[in-house]
Amino acid sequence: MTSEMPIPPTRASTLSTNLSSILTRITSALPTPSSPTPRLVAVSKLKPANDILALHSPPHSHLHFGENYQQELLEKSKILPREIRWHFIGALQTNKCKPLAEQIPNLWCVESVDAAKKADQLQKGREALCQREKEYDGIPLRVFVQVNTSGEEEKSGVEPGEAAALCRHVREKCPKLRLQGLMTIGAIARSRGVAEGKENEDFVTLREVRDQVAKELGIGEEELELSMGMSEDFESAIRCGSNEVRVGSTIFGERPAKKDAKVKNDVDEGKE
Repeated sequence: MTSEMPIPPTRASTLSTNLSSILTRITSALPTPSSPTPRLVAVSKLKPANDILALHSPPHSHLHFGENYQQELLEKSKILPREIRWHFIGALQTNKCKPLAEQIPNLWCVESVDAAKKADQLQKGREALCQREKEYDGIPLRVFVQVNTSGEEEKSGVEPGEAAALCRHVREKCPKLRLQGLMTIGAIARSRGVAEGKENEDFVTLREVRDQVAKELGIGEEELELSMGMSEDFESAIRCGSNEVRVGSTIFGERPAKKDAKVKNDVDEGKE
């Protein structure tokens, strides 16, 4: 399949340069030189599989890619190497959770769990996958509980005070899932308005929620990751303790309209 995916050298070079720049900025944003480097999820929604393959190939051999739309993720996962670790970061519909977890063996993480019934459906899907493909039995599907830290009505996520109950549900009722941590989409306006040396209050809130959830569950804070920070504010998020950042347009460039997006560019389109 991948042999049918041309990667124009100029495009590959641009992507490589962009990714290298982000990795350098991540390192520069670390609170201390000894701080662990956050995971970088390259958000590839509406971009062709060719771009993903370019970054997954040497010299970067990048592993973690994020997608927002279930059908697009499913189609890309079928034509790209299984070594890729997919993150689903889009809004979850309850009735689509089971097929999402069942149909994509190398789905590494679902980052937008905001209800127990969605976790239950992901659990059922992963269970069905493990029954069908025995090599995945014993490998849980990681999930982040999404928290609405900004109070914006249009954003998904549980209220901060409800996070502990959902985290407990995942840990106690969903044996095929692993609670990886908490995720938020901070308000960009807050990141832009933060004075030099100050912290985005959404990121501070998620850190505080993590600390409280860990206390209520009787686990160490280090057992729960923080997934926060995107193209415009990932450096601020890292300074607030983020363990994972999700960066898309700064790596891949401007996105096409959804109706114009292609899962894969064909041979002719790949020529320079």
